[in-house]
Amino acid sequence: MLARHEGRVVFVSGAIPGERVRARVERTNKQTWFAATVEVIEASPDRREPPCDPACGGSTFAHIRYERQCALKREILVDAFHRLGKIEVPASLSVAASPEQAYRLRARLHPDRGRIGYFLEGTHRVCDAAATGQVSADAVAAATRVVAALGPAVGQCSAALVSENVAATARVIHLEPVEGARLDGAADALAAAAVASGPVVTGVTMLVRGALRVISGSGSVVDSADELFRGEVPFGAAAAAPGAATGPGPGAAVTWTRSAPSFFQANRYLVGSLVRGVLGAASADRVVDLYAGVGLFSVALAAAGARVLAVEGDGFAVEDLRTNAAVFGDRLVVAAMPVEAAATQPPRDRADVVVLDPPRSGASAETIEGIAAWRVPKLVYVSCDPPTLARDAARLAARGYRLTSLEAFDMFPNTPHVEAIAVFARG
Repeated sequence: MLARHEGRVVFVSGAIPGERVRARVERTNKQTWFAATVEVIEASPDRREPPCDPACGGSTFAHIRYERQCALKREILVDAFHRLGKIEVPASLSVAASPEQAYRLRARLHPDRGRIGYFLEGTHRVCDAAATGQVSADAVAAATRVVAALGPAVGQCSAALVSENVAATARVIHLEPVEGARLDGAADALAAAAVASGPVVTGVTMLVRGALRVISGSGSVVDSADELFRGEVPFGAAAAAPGAATGPGPGAAVTWTRSAPSFFQANRYLVGSLVRGVLGAASADRVVDLYAGVGLFSVALAAAGARVLAVEGDGFAVEDLRTNAAVFGDRLVVAAMPVEAAATQPPRDRADVVVLDPPRSGASAETIEGIAAWRVPKLVYVSCDPPTLARDAARLAARGYRLTSLEAFDMFPNTPHVEAIAVFARG
């Protein structure tokens, strides 16, 4: 939260706008102080008792009533666009809410003296992941059991990445060694631990010399369209329209397969709503999907009848993307290359829409410059970071694009993070 003291900006953790608190300054730089609340003098009516230490990863807003969290995230977006992009957002903007418990499909947990959990903010001390409620108790127990099977080698394990499907019927535990270490010597013990876990663990994987090695079970989880969209699949007759490119027609099974190291949106309750929002904004015949990942948006767009060029540079994600694209034939073409390189090469068939879902750092200046030169009528920008989204919105505005709509999704309850879909039209 933001305060000011004698002209200096002070970021205060553990507070709520409108409160009067006593805060201790913990670190400083030339422009800014960073402080933590030590006493609440006048409490907000939105204050609540957090379920765990708010410094435990993913809990920095846990002391705030959930409805107020969503309102604050809307303010974060509005402020970023106004202050950094000099752009006013639609008054209708709201933030789609999520259940606060067991929402995470992916979580990176760190081992420490017989337990695993998140890091406390700004430290490498481990706190109890189960207390935060972000992942299910089954997931924490499964990862703990697998990590324990490493025995003396546990000190060589940096993290256990838990990856589940939306229905929680598949769960892979992916082990990440510390730099320079290898964990494959414990493969037999890990496989035995996975078998002993029964259906709680459907696969164990690790990296060996940079390659993904499956130690037990399946190395991937699979989501069906029915599960992702909670029974309301938005693919209509367009998938079999006359003259459409080859691929499955309506009713065909649409799935997303992904290995644990591949990025995927983390909120099981809102991932379908996010995809539905992109489908609505990017409805067109020819679409380019930049930063395509495993094909979360590409597969949905192809299933809805679009011809899609999916661009992705990460090796693990590309393998999953190719698996997911195979059923669509020439309707979904994969380009395994960095987005920056692809942006310098206009697609052979002029795109109607470009979808881009960059990392938290946003799209590079080269990418913005490249796709602006394509003169595509519409851009659909998915972002997990309001400041970089606003920065890129300003860059696009300077190149002839205007913001036409903005949707927001609370993919990470109890944190300040907010996901957004910003749509830009040319001219």
